[in-house]
Amino acid sequence: MRITEFSHPRLAQAFVDYMATQGIRLRLQAEASRVSLWLDDVSQQSRVEQELQLFVANPDHPRYQAASWQSGTTRSGLQYAGSASILANLRARAGGLTVSVIAACVLVFIWQQVAGDGAVMMWLAWPADPAQYMEVWRWFTPALLHFSLLHILFNLLWWWYLGGAVEKRLGSGKLLVIALISALLSGWMQAKFSGISFGGLSGVVYALMGYCWLRGERDPHSGVFLERGLMAFALVWLVIGWLGMFGLSIANAAHLTGLLVGLAMALADTTRLSDRRNR
Repeated sequence: MRITEFSHPRLAQAFVDYMATQGIRLRLQAEASRVSLWLDDVSQQSRVEQELQLFVANPDHPRYQAASWQSGTTRSGLQYAGSASILANLRARAGGLTVSVIAACVLVFIWQQVAGDGAVMMWLAWPADPAQYMEVWRWFTPALLHFSLLHILFNLLWWWYLGGAVEKRLGSGKLLVIALISALLSGWMQAKFSGISFGGLSGVVYALMGYCWLRGERDPHSGVFLERGLMAFALVWLVIGWLGMFGLSIANAAHLTGLLVGLAMALADTTRLSDRRNR
């Protein structure tokens, strides 16, 4: 679970050292010019957030300096992102559903390389006619299809980055709902726009972009967010797709629909949360 971030690494280190003396292990991860704090044991969230408020109010208190001296000699268990294996870092951010979808996409991609895209799409593509409407999986499985290495890497990196954060902070149920609704609606719109020969997780990814960005803007305490610069990049890429630049084959309708779905879901969730708080 992502707890908070600091612009000064030494402050982050001091808080991690202090929590280590309290028997709670936090990890540091470098993110551009900032450092984020991650908690592995979610049951300790309330305790950590209480201690964080005290720390932010008075970071120069002697108890934090003493903790740094103590943990420096007794081993705090601090683990930097750079010192862990790639798989450990992947697991630290991703929950079971996030990893399962990644595995499913990779397995389907391998299947496509062995059997060919056409053979796999016979089983997983969007329903071609009413006779296939009762094959319920087809309404969702186009999201598992990818047609190049760059295609699957781009989508899975975003899915891991955003889906993992949603699952860790809001739960697997919330991520599942976002994924299923956005896969269904973005697929339906893309089928209307270009026919059934499409695939990819990007409709879901754009839904997560919209959801995380608006959720972070309206409910910053949720811990779910997307930096405004990355959101701007997503919008620019959306425009590039609609203009047909670079000669790329892009599922524009799926992207736009996914983005709108994610924004709508974030707006609904934060509105309900605000209503409960105001009662």
